[in-house]
Amino acid sequence: MPVARFKFKQYYGGVVVISGLLDNLPDTLQFILDTGSAGISLDTATCIRLGIQLTPTDKVVKGLGAAKIVSFAMNRTLRLPGLTIDSLDFHVNDYELISQVYGIQVDGIIGYSFLSRYIVTVDYDTEEIIVYSKGRYNYPKGGQLLRPSLTQIPLITAPMRSNKRTVNNRYYFDTGAGMCLLISTQFVKDSALLSNHRKSRKIIQTEAQGLGGKMQMSLTTIPEFRVGSYSFRNVPTYIFDDKTNVTAYPFLGGMIGNDLLRRFNITLNYAKKEIYLMPNTHFKDMFDYSYTGLIIYLIDGRVEVTDIIKGSPAEKAGFRKGDIILAINNNLGANLQLFREMLKNIGTRATMLVARDKELLIKKLPIKSIL
Repeated sequence: MPVARFKFKQYYGGVVVISGLLDNLPDTLQFILDTGSAGISLDTATCIRLGIQLTPTDKVVKGLGAAKIVSFAMNRTLRLPGLTIDSLDFHVNDYELISQVYGIQVDGIIGYSFLSRYIVTVDYDTEEIIVYSKGRYNYPKGGQLLRPSLTQIPLITAPMRSNKRTVNNRYYFDTGAGMCLLISTQFVKDSALLSNHRKSRKIIQTEAQGLGGKMQMSLTTIPEFRVGSYSFRNVPTYIFDDKTNVTAYPFLGGMIGNDLLRRFNITLNYAKKEIYLMPNTHFKDMFDYSYTGLIIYLIDGRVEVTDIIKGSPAEKAGFRKGDIILAINNNLGANLQLFREMLKNIGTRATMLVARDKELLIKKLPIKSIL
């Protein structure tokens, strides 16, 4: 019997957001559920807004593109629908950029501190989290059991095939990353995975967001990647120069993100060091191969162009940093989620209403493919 069952919402890249309360405070807070988090955390601005007392420490938290010394909100209680979790030490971090990327207020990130206390199922079909007490648990039939190595973040071994070569490596199992795959340039170089790659496959410059802010990355496709016995072809893959060694190469190749993992209903059984994958209705969803080079965030309630990738369709269409997107294809309103969906329609041209200085402009943006 589950001890709790509650709804979540999905955002960009399949990221899972759940609502909860802190201590006895009345404000509903929004948290990303993140297997790539070694603890549990709160946003700095949220702590200031709620008047939460912080304790400085010398503890370092590593994330994509940064390692930071953090303060803690000690011995707090998290109230999720039907479930109260006490004695939690939240580390505190600035999630303003992540909030702008997803177009919602991200008040915190829930990781190992919660997941290690229960058996947790993420059902992407019903958009529900189902929480069970630790102990005996019968997995449903028809899926596959993985046995990750696990201290705080699960690691799974997976083969990647390119140029008739197969390279095995370990990857973070990371539901907090809104992408399919992320690998480091060091791994790519040493494994010669993408040599001769340019002849057949495009490598495109773009950017992604992590703990350290915006980062330049390349985006390409990997011919085949396998999770357990499930094989995926032409997987969109980010390649980044891992300066802070988050991916701990050569120990790790990179991370598997939620745009791939959301194709399974996932049961996380940390006490037994087990993850159970059950293919769901999204299993055969097309990957997103769209490419415009237009980077948009939700800033102060407006959809703003924060960057334009050099040589991209967006640059050629004459977009500029600071442009405000008012509408795409006659859809008005600052709906970042909807706008991003509309910019995935490969082979079409999006008609965009743009505010620049005091002018209104109409721009046509061709949506290209990375394939």
